[in-house]
Amino acid sequence: MGDFDRFQLSDEHQMLRAAVRAVCDDKIAPLAAEVDEKGEFPQDSYDALRKAGFHAVHVPEEYGGAGADALATCLVIEEVARVCASTSLIPAVNKLGTMPLLLSASEDLRKRYLPPVASGEAMFSYALSEPEAGSDAVAMRTTAVRDGDSYVLNGSKRWITNAGVSDFYTVIAVTDLEAGANGVSAFVVETSDEGFTFGAPEKKLGIKGSPTRELYFDDCRIPSDRIIGAEGSGFKTALRTLDHTRVTIAAQAVGIATGALEHATRYAKERKQFGKSISDFQGMQFLLADMAMKVEVARQMTYVAAAKSERGDSDLTFFGAAAKCFASDMAMEVTTDAVQVLGGYGYVKDYPVERMMRDAKITQIYEGTNQIQRLVMARQLLK
Repeated sequence: MGDFDRFQLSDEHQMLRAAVRAVCDDKIAPLAAEVDEKGEFPQDSYDALRKAGFHAVHVPEEYGGAGADALATCLVIEEVARVCASTSLIPAVNKLGTMPLLLSASEDLRKRYLPPVASGEAMFSYALSEPEAGSDAVAMRTTAVRDGDSYVLNGSKRWITNAGVSDFYTVIAVTDLEAGANGVSAFVVETSDEGFTFGAPEKKLGIKGSPTRELYFDDCRIPSDRIIGAEGSGFKTALRTLDHTRVTIAAQAVGIATGALEHATRYAKERKQFGKSISDFQGMQFLLADMAMKVEVARQMTYVAAAKSERGDSDLTFFGAAAKCFASDMAMEVTTDAVQVLGGYGYVKDYPVERMMRDAKITQIYEGTNQIQRLVMARQLLK
């Protein structure tokens, strides 16, 4: 008989999930509705994650981190998203912002910027999108011009998650206007850099506790040693980063859907109509069964993609895109069904499923819309 351990989580992974869930149920879930209502960064939830060491588990041990593998990182994000999607963006975006350094940066840059993230002193955001360059990222206009031992940045970035609360930003900018995708480089920018400012927080449908703002660079001068990798390698780094981090969005989507399914199931057992619990009706049973089945398919797919991310498998690009696309479409469907299960109660803020439905929507959009994911998958198939 073969080795079947690979088809179940290791004991360590299962213990990690239980530990994160305990913190989430105790400290983060009770704040989630208020975080959504106020639309402010969930500082108390961040503090709870930091205290437990779950704010940036992916940072390797040599930089002061927990050294969690890609699957463990996904488990943390999934469990946090199950109770509060806004808060799950803390571990997710810390990975997104630092992944370019882990993939391409000099050892010096890693030693400088990863320990503060590992300790929870600082958060790291990622800046690729622009007002006119969303899905078509190569169309970016933000420039970084070499000037002696500095680079001078000019331009703007849009849809930047946790902007204003993060201390550090991976910024992708054009260093050679003639070279297209090969003329793009990646840099670390700090909040305190002169000429670097933020736009007003966006007013959003969901993930309201995670600030989204524009970044503005107005002759922002940074030392040349803040470049991540070689000049001209930034676009490749950006795409490789997304191969890994799309898996974390899949995990986030699975978490949101799991939370909604749990609420819907509990409600269906308690709610009485026509003299019995609505969970006694076959129509309701089939709806819940379909929801649970879809959540489970997405979860398995996400874990397989996470394992591929950890190993750096050659088919990660396909699996990362597939997991993100499938899981986010599933999350939108399952959260919408959860609202339906609760009926009128699902539509009001007394219950969390309407928030989960709003939060699920963004997982189909960010880190590459699901249309772009399908493009990525098709290109891998047709290679």
